[in-house]
Amino acid sequence: MDVLRTVSTRATPQSEPADDRQIPNAAGGHGFALDEAARVRRFLTLGTDGGTYYATARELTAQNASVVLTAARERASWLVEEVVTISTAGRAPRQNPAVLALAAATALGDDAGRRAALDALPTVCRTGTHLFLFARYVEQFRGWGRGLRRAVGRWYTAPGVDDVAFQAVKYRQREGWTHRDLLRLAHPAVSEPARRALFRWIVTGELADDAPAVVHGFAAAQLATTPAAWTRLVAEHRLSWEMLPDAALREPDVWRALLAGGLPPTALMRQLPRLTRLGVLTGETRRSVAAQLADPARLRRGRVHPMAVLLALRTYASGRGLRGSGQWTPVREIVDALDAAFYAAFGAVEPAGKRTLVALDVSGSMGWGSVGGLPLTPREASAALALVTMATEPDVTCVGFTSADGSWRAALRELAIGPRQRLDDAVRAVADLPFGGTDCSLPMTWAAEQGREVDTFVVVTDNETWAGAIHPHQALVRYRERSGIPARLVVVGMTANDVSVADPADPGMLDVAGFDAAAPGLVADFSRGELG
Repeated sequence: MDVLRTVSTRATPQSEPADDRQIPNAAGGHGFALDEAARVRRFLTLGTDGGTYYATARELTAQNASVVLTAARERASWLVEEVVTISTAGRAPRQNPAVLALAAATALGDDAGRRAALDALPTVCRTGTHLFLFARYVEQFRGWGRGLRRAVGRWYTAPGVDDVAFQAVKYRQREGWTHRDLLRLAHPAVSEPARRALFRWIVTGELADDAPAVVHGFAAAQLATTPAAWTRLVAEHRLSWEMLPDAALREPDVWRALLAGGLPPTALMRQLPRLTRLGVLTGETRRSVAAQLADPARLRRGRVHPMAVLLALRTYASGRGLRGSGQWTPVREIVDALDAAFYAAFGAVEPAGKRTLVALDVSGSMGWGSVGGLPLTPREASAALALVTMATEPDVTCVGFTSADGSWRAALRELAIGPRQRLDDAVRAVADLPFGGTDCSLPMTWAAEQGREVDTFVVVTDNETWAGAIHPHQALVRYRERSGIPARLVVVGMTANDVSVADPADPGMLDVAGFDAAAPGLVADFSRGELG
């Protein structure tokens, strides 16, 4: 063997760095190091719950926390802007990472950054649950100074009194905190009789006549003992299900009243198993619920993340709870509505009209951990994203990284999934594939060998590639040279690690953190050449 043949700048084994900007990944390969901004956005979008195949949740959290805390110390105002953008756009399945970063900025930033973080509190912590989560996190970084107490006080005094009252009775305690605890710390001064009466009830339990109507409705519901009384109170005071005693939640008529008043879309999806067990989803009610589930406007107003819909579909269609508690017989019309809701959550996407190859990393590491803190693996989520792309673009081929001949040798396989396939069926089909080593260069080398004309490669991966004889970015350059096509590469990272296979210096490559309602439109814009 001529050992000099191993020296190349065009084809470097993934076990070796091909560029000075690359660092080792957790699998033994190498990828491009993400900058601080990209790492922060990955953390805010994907979180670290569940860890990955190569790192425990604690290890992954420690790696990301150092970057977030550095940003809080050195670029707090920028960090707050990122938190607000990602939180208000509904890009993350869970709020926890954003709330933690906001809490850190209130303690570690400069004067302007701390002020921005405290001012953003009601924008990011829009519900009582978020506020209690912030209260728990903030004590990990600081004590209760005057500025923090004032900011919490504004959470209770700036909105309308009826809005605050609704939050107070809907989310009464979480994370070891109650509204009484926070009001005693903040001690906001108010002059409105209704707000003063609300605060007095929260702190002392004394219910005055001029307290907001929802508080009176809540108090009456705790004393009521009949379905008729609960149904009347729900209708009169627009009570949510969290405001009712457990006995009321076992009554079908009470749930019909709640549905008539309009359950928020996320709450509706979570309550589908209970509604089915109680026999509520029949006749006109079933049709109404199905229509609400798939209503794009309601999903958009409720900031419903597509992953939340996927989880609801997978759980409901299975007929049993995630922890094995509770069983039901799924209603077909509701399953179909959830399937439609997944696509509706993305809104209208203008197709790029480009020849697209979607490559799903279904290797062993992608079957580990979770996406955004939800009980969904990156492998399952990748199948969902593939279906969205296939439903959007007219010319799509979908392949999966799998094993060759049952070995760890990596290979590609065309996947028999398509836009007419039910979402949960496609997720199941991908989850059952045999997997081998991870080689993210395969989509480009496979397309070259097969003579496939591809304008845009979309690789959904955890970026832990290691098994190839050429790096993905080198394979893309070689494909461009051989085909004469200025092909683009979109890398959708599904875990909050610190590497990407996309070369940040190449305007024809794009790194995306997870996927939310905006992701398909972003990919289409990039494919058209409108980004980068």
